[in-house]
Amino acid sequence: MTAKKKKTSTFIGSLPKNLFSGFVVSLIALPLGLGLALASEAPPISGIIAAVVGGIVVSLLGGSNVTITGPGNGLVIVLLGAITTLGGGDLYEGYLFTLAAIVFSGILMLILGFLKMGRLADFFPASAIEGMLAAIGLGILAKQFHIMIGHNNEHGSIVYLLVQIPEGILGLYENYHIEELIAAIIGLVALVIMANYSKIRNKYLHLIPAPMWILILSVSLSYIFVSLNLPYPLKDKFLVNIPDNVLSNLAFPNFSKALELDFIMTVLAITLIASIESLLSIKAVDKLDSQRRRSNVNKDLKALGLATSLSGLVGGLNVVTVIARSSVNVNNSATNRSANFFHALFLVIFVLLFQDQLRRIPLAALAAILVYTGYKLATPKNFSKIAQIGKEQILIFLATLLTTLFTNLITGIAMGILVTFLIHVVLNKSVSLFVNHLVKPNILMFKEKDAGNYYISVKYFASFLNFYRLKNKLDIIPENENVILDFSLCSFVDHTVMEGLENYVDTFSKKDGSIEIIGFDKHGADSKHPFAIRKLLPLTKLGPIEKYFTKRQGLLKSMAKEYKWSYAPNRSKKTKFLNKFIFFRTRKVPFFYNSLYDETKTFHLFDIEFSEGEFIAREVVKTTILHIKVTRPIPVFTLDKEGLLDFIYGLAGLKDIHLENHPDFNKRFFLSGEDQDEIQNLFTDELILFLESNPYYHIETNGDSILIMKKERLLSVKEIKAMLYFGKQLNLLLAQSITV
Repeated sequence: MTAKKKKTSTFIGSLPKNLFSGFVVSLIALPLGLGLALASEAPPISGIIAAVVGGIVVSLLGGSNVTITGPGNGLVIVLLGAITTLGGGDLYEGYLFTLAAIVFSGILMLILGFLKMGRLADFFPASAIEGMLAAIGLGILAKQFHIMIGHNNEHGSIVYLLVQIPEGILGLYENYHIEELIAAIIGLVALVIMANYSKIRNKYLHLIPAPMWILILSVSLSYIFVSLNLPYPLKDKFLVNIPDNVLSNLAFPNFSKALELDFIMTVLAITLIASIESLLSIKAVDKLDSQRRRSNVNKDLKALGLATSLSGLVGGLNVVTVIARSSVNVNNSATNRSANFFHALFLVIFVLLFQDQLRRIPLAALAAILVYTGYKLATPKNFSKIAQIGKEQILIFLATLLTTLFTNLITGIAMGILVTFLIHVVLNKSVSLFVNHLVKPNILMFKEKDAGNYYISVKYFASFLNFYRLKNKLDIIPENENVILDFSLCSFVDHTVMEGLENYVDTFSKKDGSIEIIGFDKHGADSKHPFAIRKLLPLTKLGPIEKYFTKRQGLLKSMAKEYKWSYAPNRSKKTKFLNKFIFFRTRKVPFFYNSLYDETKTFHLFDIEFSEGEFIAREVVKTTILHIKVTRPIPVFTLDKEGLLDFIYGLAGLKDIHLENHPDFNKRFFLSGEDQDEIQNLFTDELILFLESNPYYHIETNGDSILIMKKERLLSVKEIKAMLYFGKQLNLLLAQSITV
């Protein structure tokens, strides 16, 4: 069977799964689409239009696999602000102007996709995005809480509406009307269902999502009143308004304000938030994909842009990738984009066949769903989570949150970026670190021939300003490969980078690859959180290295326990024993650290930092060394790759020693020493075969000990284990040669 036929067969075979998943997602998308539109002061049907257009267009043209598209939480307060301000008080007119802004926003997203700006979200600090999402959550909660308790006429800023919540609750007791009280009861019951639904342990009940249960129960209530010949106590203003004929009542955009500043700012705000929300959601859903596929974000951005413009042209809201509905899609075993298409198809069926039932949905029930959604975005747990990362992250979070609440989203995210940069400058006591090195290439990547690892070294700094460079390198590496990511030459790494790297580590591990991060053992941190900012500390301020264990140090400690060895992370200045080796005669070694040694201290493995050259040419190198004490005197020799250190050994008066009957060994290795005969006798056929069969190591002896070094960089724990095994075998073979 050809690959094309196999792919077609797989697609057809997976249709039942995707059909079912699309149906389940539509049960969530229906109430959310109606609710998000109402929260934006737009006609309820506009949210459904966005979900339908998005589901069809993105499923056909998108670059993701199991994502669901439709109206998003993040745009509610942007669209609400646009509709209320552009219309000058006339909400319907403001809605038509906003539709025009949505059309232009889609065109901008399309352009961003063609410009390959899918990395846009990488330029925003992680804590600033958290602050923005919290502000969006509070914005949704502030407006919808009043509707949930039956007060449909509350208007004002987010802060004002939040302050008015206690008064609104008291008003239910003091100046209540029967309709408002019934709406409030429906809303509060719906909120209780949303908050406690996950605690119910019944798999059959969970076949229908909580939002759909709320719609079913609230619509059933109206039918109960009808069956009892009682008038329904909720008037039309408390119920969803759906046109009698949806297709003949479509709204169309008004472009007459296209050149005004408020309109342009609205377009930019919609584009910014829609792009960020979509890109973050796409990356999050990729981590959930059971087939471990990676989305083409630029292709998806183009599809979302086209869908947004088409949606705006026929009266719909923005189209974005939504994480909650996408998660439900994955959990219901969806395998491809057809689930997104089916979800749109079912929404069309619901709207065409159940219009009467949709008109019976209380606004308070939809508001309760959105209040819970807003609370989840702005839950106090998020604040606690950020506080654990570091005190500076709270400042960034609050600066973004408060600025957004009192101004708008664009100003809020701009403030978050500014505060983040200023904090980074203060922490490093330097503007030049960022200004001088921002445009410089700071990433070195190559594939090591002997081990086959990809090695990436990061210099200067790594923050939200230049994280895209590191991501570009990681994105081109197959996810089943092994990567060594070295930050030993990097002065500063921010929270955004640390959090982003964790996503890559997780992705590679799921595909049988690995990313091992090294080089943080001399970096300070304000907390023990794995995403905390890392700053390289000078030797005088370093203090105990073990204050905050890095992941690598934790693995070294586990390794020592596994081997029943001792582990000491602290610094030691007792480095004079290294001067007995030729390699370190011209190099300064101030200290070693991260020591592992056995009970007899025969084997001593450690990290060191040494300097080469002086003044301008001075270069600091960090590496991992294995030192082995021998029980009997051993000839002094050095062994390395042919041509690698010939010049240095030549200055020391050493010449290459050739071994008879081993031409391949002589070509590959530079072997030198003072006593040629002793060395030739030492190198038995068994020892030579062992050296030829293993990766290259720099090996030196000084008469009473052996020094082994692999690379002029710190080794990963996996490489350390390999070097230790090599050292043990080498020590055994040398001991046998000496005995012979």
